[in-house]
Amino acid sequence: MSDSTIGSRRGLLKATAVAATGAAVLATPGVSRAQTVTLRFQSTWPQRDIFHEFAQDYVTRVNSLAGNRLRVELLAAGAVVGAFQLLDAVHTGTLDGGHGVSAYWFGRNKAFSLFGTTPPWFGDANQLLGWFYYGGGEALYKELLTDVLRLNVAGFMSGPMPTQPLGWFRNPIERADQVRGLRYRTVGLATDLFQEMGAAVVALPGGEIVPALERGVIDAAEFNNPSSDRVLGFPDVAKNFYIQSYHQAVECFEILWNKTKLEALPTEQQAILRICAEAASADMSWKLQDRYSRDLLAMAQTQGVNVRPTPRPILDAQLQAWDRVIAKMEGDNSTPANGPLFKKICDSQRDWCRRVGNFELRYQVSPVVSYNHFFAQR
Repeated sequence: MSDSTIGSRRGLLKATAVAATGAAVLATPGVSRAQTVTLRFQSTWPQRDIFHEFAQDYVTRVNSLAGNRLRVELLAAGAVVGAFQLLDAVHTGTLDGGHGVSAYWFGRNKAFSLFGTTPPWFGDANQLLGWFYYGGGEALYKELLTDVLRLNVAGFMSGPMPTQPLGWFRNPIERADQVRGLRYRTVGLATDLFQEMGAAVVALPGGEIVPALERGVIDAAEFNNPSSDRVLGFPDVAKNFYIQSYHQAVECFEILWNKTKLEALPTEQQAILRICAEAASADMSWKLQDRYSRDLLAMAQTQGVNVRPTPRPILDAQLQAWDRVIAKMEGDNSTPANGPLFKKICDSQRDWCRRVGNFELRYQVSPVVSYNHFFAQR
């Protein structure tokens, strides 16, 4: 190859490199001018609650993966609307999305509670999430949101919660008849359950419960878990804390998005919002093991809280009350959106729980036996 040929080829390569560099320089301003899509996302939890922290964990994952293309801005309950107004705010576009629990929309349609505070036929909340994603639950959820209620909302479930406590009581409680006449805070189908047991039920968002208990507006209350209860101040106004209950044996979080806003996003950004909910769900199930166990011990050891298991007669009465509540809800034929839909969802859940519950109970070795072997006498 001659020197002139080599020189001409080098010149061509240099010219090509310069042209490519120039094209990159010209393209760069276009990239930098690309707008970041910002979504306003409000939780239904006070800023100091661990639930708001769980919402932040989800948002952090989204923002980390989405880079400068998409950003979710997290707001605490009350920043734009009250906790119980979140669904309407997302529907109308006042907010782009939100983090809460489906039981909060119980007043709109009681079937909402079946995606949160369900009857205790699920062994744990992970089984509830299994039903939602692999047992037909998500399709039924979309039917409720879109076909029945005509809401401009899309959502999915995330974050399995452990069994919720019976709650905080001013005075000890041992018998089911002591529930009668009690002014008690809860939400969702547990409202009907405790009314069936004779309680006077009051539904309050998380931030309003302790002030109501302190003023004597209510006699007893449950919220959710030791970490939330401790930071919200329950140990300061009541000392009798009963753990284990069938009123909300399983529950999970709900992540809502304005459907129009969600579907306008590129497919990969929609996928990020969903996949990050799955990742945050797993992380939450690990984090709560550490935090809940530490806070339960701290309340008992440093704050004078009497932590007690709920007496068996009350648990039995709850299960009997559940039978009556379920029969009543499934038999409500006032509109197709009531009894028939409620029963359709319950049938789907029962089919799942009968099969999956049978597998779990037969397949899993008892953790009680092994725990007692290693730790009970030590």
